[in-house]
Amino acid sequence: MRREEKDVIIDNLANRLNESRHFYLTDISELNAEETSFLRRKCFEKEISLLVVKNTLLRKAMEKSNGDFDGLYDILKNSTSIMFCETGNVPAKLIKEFRKTGERPLLKAAFVEESIYIGDDQLDLLSRIKSKEELLGDLITLLQSPARNLVSALASSGSRLAGALKTLSEKTN
Repeated sequence: MRREEKDVIIDNLANRLNESRHFYLTDISELNAEETSFLRRKCFEKEISLLVVKNTLLRKAMEKSNGDFDGLYDILKNSTSIMFCETGNVPAKLIKEFRKTGERPLLKAAFVEESIYIGDDQLDLLSRIKSKEELLGDLITLLQSPARNLVSALASSGSRLAGALKTLSEKTN
């Protein structure tokens, strides 16, 4: 590969790293062609972009990007694939689902919400991280609960109050 081609790849990767709030570094080296194709299909369905990259080019892209990826340089060994996504926990859930039938892909590291997670043992933690939409849904549910209780209490006490007023009005007539 010529130097110009490498520079283009590095620039493209650096731009993707700058634009992405979440990405996972994985090892899919021992997957056969059928398994790799299936993984790519699953990634496409879940809106995950899967790229196989050379470690040296990825490191240069990380150095060129605006992010602080120093903690990831040591894991850039052997085969590395990068998964870009919009939701931080989706690749972890996909990897866990995929690993029900095999040992790969292995999680080397993840960059989620400006935090670095290193090692395959972080997979369970990453799959439990709630997305922004899930957190907003939980917050809305929590905020609605007291209001719902207040409206319910007012409605039930309002009917009792109306009954008492009706009884009083009948006694005076």
